[in-house]
Amino acid sequence: MSSAGGALTSLASAGHLDGLLVFVLATFVGFEIIRRVPTLLHTPLMSAGNAICGIILVGAILVGAIAQGAAEVALAIVSVALATVNVVGGFLVTDRMLKMFKRKPDGSVAGAPGKDAK
Repeated sequence: MSSAGGALTSLASAGHLDGLLVFVLATFVGFEIIRRVPTLLHTPLMSAGNAICGIILVGAILVGAIAQGAAEVALAIVSVALATVNVVGGFLVTDRMLKMFKRKPDGSVAGAPGKDAK
């Protein structure tokens, strides 16, 4: 057996290829699901996505806590940073959208034309 075959066997036995396969399949399934969502459901979907990304952030922190090599630590730091940006950005966008539906002091909705509109 060649050294390349031995390396591939050790990767497969360690479960790395299984994890990569799950990641690729989840990417394709997630893309197809998001692509087919009607426009009216984008805001509730974003809120659910923020909750899921919050869970991913906690997972990235936990994985970073048990990281052993330099590559694992680097990936954990990148994962925590990207998940944090996603969570914060998602909540800012959701908050901005919700402000559009708040009532003004005159009773009109912020996103709707006011009494002065022609």
